[in-house]
Amino acid sequence: MWISPAYAQAAGGVGFDIVSLAPLVLIFVVFYFLLIRPQQQKMKQHRQLLAGIRRNDRVLTGGGIIGTVTKVVSDTEVIVEIAEGVRVRMARGTIADVLTRGDAAPAGGGGGTPAAANEQQKPQGMGGMLGGLLGGNKK
Repeated sequence: MWISPAYAQAAGGVGFDIVSLAPLVLIFVVFYFLLIRPQQQKMKQHRQLLAGIRRNDRVLTGGGIIGTVTKVVSDTEVIVEIAEGVRVRMARGTIADVLTRGDAAPAGGGGGTPAAANEQQKPQGMGGMLGGLLGGNKK
Protein backbone atom coordinates (compact mmCIF):
# COMPACT_ATOMS: atom_id res chain seq x y z
CA MET A 1 0.00 0.00 0.00
CA TRP A 2 2.90 2.32 -0.37
CA ILE A 3 2.86 5.13 -2.91
CA SER A 4 4.77 4.27 -6.00
CA PRO A 5 7.94 6.31 -6.62
CA ALA A 6 6.45 7.91 -9.74
CA TYR A 7 3.54 9.51 -7.86
CA ALA A 8 5.71 10.62 -4.95
CA GLN A 9 8.17 12.32 -7.27
CA ALA A 10 5.40 14.29 -9.05
CA ALA A 11 3.89 15.57 -5.79
CA GLY A 12 7.18 16.74 -4.28
CA GLY A 13 7.88 19.64 -6.66
CA VAL A 14 6.06 22.36 -4.66
CA GLY A 15 7.92 25.68 -4.83
CA PHE A 16 7.32 29.43 -4.61
CA ASP A 17 4.73 30.71 -7.06
CA ILE A 18 4.07 34.43 -7.63
CA VAL A 19 0.42 33.73 -8.41
CA SER A 20 -0.12 32.38 -4.89
CA LEU A 21 1.16 35.69 -3.49
CA ALA A 22 -1.19 37.84 -5.62
CA PRO A 23 -4.32 37.46 -3.43
CA LEU A 24 -2.40 38.61 -0.34
CA VAL A 25 -1.08 41.66 -2.19
CA LEU A 26 -4.57 42.42 -3.49
CA ILE A 27 -6.04 42.20 0.03
CA PHE A 28 -3.37 44.59 1.36
CA VAL A 29 -4.02 47.10 -1.45
CA VAL A 30 -7.78 47.04 -0.76
CA PHE A 31 -7.20 47.49 2.98
CA TYR A 32 -4.84 50.39 2.30
CA PHE A 33 -7.29 52.31 0.13
CA LEU A 34 -10.40 51.52 2.19
CA LEU A 35 -9.05 51.74 5.74
CA ILE A 36 -5.50 53.00 6.20
CA ARG A 37 -5.35 55.95 3.78
CA PRO A 38 -8.70 57.55 4.77
CA GLN A 39 -7.76 57.26 8.45
CA GLN A 40 -4.40 58.94 7.82
CA GLN A 41 -6.13 61.79 5.95
CA LYS A 42 -8.65 62.22 8.78
CA MET A 43 -5.82 62.37 11.35
CA LYS A 44 -3.97 64.96 9.23
CA GLN A 45 -7.10 67.14 9.01
CA HIS A 46 -7.63 66.88 12.78
CA ARG A 47 -4.00 67.91 13.45
CA GLN A 48 -4.48 70.94 11.17
CA LEU A 49 -7.74 71.77 12.95
CA LEU A 50 -6.01 71.64 16.35
CA ALA A 51 -3.08 73.71 15.10
CA GLY A 52 -5.47 76.42 13.90
CA ILE A 53 -7.32 76.88 17.19
CA ARG A 54 -7.31 80.50 18.35
CA ARG A 55 -9.04 82.77 20.84
CA ASN A 56 -12.87 83.02 20.65
CA ASP A 57 -13.23 79.73 18.75
CA ARG A 58 -16.22 77.70 19.90
CA VAL A 59 -15.04 74.13 20.44
CA LEU A 60 -16.45 70.70 21.26
CA THR A 61 -14.35 68.58 23.61
CA GLY A 62 -13.98 64.82 23.49
CA GLY A 63 -16.27 64.59 26.52
CA GLY A 64 -19.06 66.48 24.78
CA ILE A 65 -18.59 69.84 26.49
CA ILE A 66 -19.01 72.92 24.31
CA GLY A 67 -17.02 76.01 25.26
CA THR A 68 -15.18 79.05 23.97
CA VAL A 69 -11.40 79.28 23.83
CA THR A 70 -10.33 82.24 25.95
CA LYS A 71 -6.58 81.77 25.78
CA VAL A 72 -4.10 79.62 23.91
CA VAL A 73 -1.49 78.79 26.56
CA SER A 74 0.94 76.72 24.47
CA ASP A 75 1.07 74.24 21.61
CA THR A 76 -0.47 71.63 23.87
CA GLU A 77 -2.80 73.59 26.20
CA VAL A 78 -5.74 75.97 25.88
CA ILE A 79 -8.08 77.61 28.37
CA VAL A 80 -11.74 77.06 27.55
CA GLU A 81 -14.69 78.86 29.14
CA ILE A 82 -17.46 76.27 29.50
CA ALA A 83 -19.90 78.51 31.41
CA GLU A 84 -19.96 82.15 32.40
CA GLY A 85 -16.95 82.63 34.66
CA VAL A 86 -15.96 78.93 34.58
CA ARG A 87 -12.66 78.40 32.79
CA VAL A 88 -10.93 75.07 32.33
CA ARG A 89 -7.35 74.44 31.27
CA MET A 90 -7.30 71.51 28.90
CA ALA A 91 -5.03 69.65 26.53
CA ARG A 92 -5.41 70.71 22.92
CA GLY A 93 -5.66 67.06 21.86
CA THR A 94 -8.92 66.60 23.79
CA ILE A 95 -10.72 69.00 21.46
CA ALA A 96 -12.79 66.98 19.02
CA ASP A 97 -14.09 69.73 16.74
CA VAL A 98 -14.18 73.47 16.17
CA LEU A 99 -17.83 74.47 15.86
CA THR A 100 -17.39 78.12 14.89
CA ARG A 101 -14.37 80.27 14.27
CA GLY A 102 -13.92 83.43 16.31
CA ASP A 103 -12.30 86.79 15.41
CA ALA A 104 -13.23 86.37 11.75
CA ALA A 105 -16.16 88.52 10.65
CA PRO A 106 -18.05 87.10 7.64
CA ALA A 107 -17.88 89.16 4.46
CA GLY A 108 -21.68 89.56 4.43
CA GLY A 109 -21.78 91.65 7.61
CA GLY A 110 -22.10 88.95 10.26
CA GLY A 111 -25.74 87.91 9.85
CA GLY A 112 -26.62 84.26 10.19
CA THR A 113 -26.62 81.55 12.77
CA PRO A 114 -23.76 79.25 13.77
CA ALA A 115 -25.71 76.33 12.34
CA ALA A 116 -25.83 78.05 8.96
CA ALA A 117 -22.08 78.62 9.14
CA ASN A 118 -21.51 74.92 9.84
CA GLU A 119 -23.66 73.94 6.88
CA GLN A 120 -21.53 76.10 4.60
CA GLN A 121 -18.35 74.39 5.81
CA LYS A 122 -19.58 70.87 5.08
CA PRO A 123 -18.44 69.43 1.75
CA GLN A 124 -21.10 68.99 -0.88
CA GLY A 125 -21.69 65.78 -2.80
CA MET A 126 -20.94 62.25 -1.68
CA GLY A 127 -19.77 61.87 1.87
CA GLY A 128 -17.98 59.31 3.95
CA MET A 129 -15.38 56.83 2.90
CA LEU A 130 -16.79 56.16 -0.56
CA GLY A 131 -16.94 59.87 -1.37
CA GLY A 132 -13.35 60.30 -0.30
CA LEU A 133 -12.23 57.48 -2.54
CA LEU A 134 -14.18 58.68 -5.53
CA GLY A 135 -13.26 62.33 -5.08
CA GLY A 136 -16.73 63.47 -4.01
CA ASN A 137 -15.38 65.58 -1.12
CA LYS A 138 -13.13 67.81 -3.22
CA LYS A 139 -14.01 71.45 -3.51
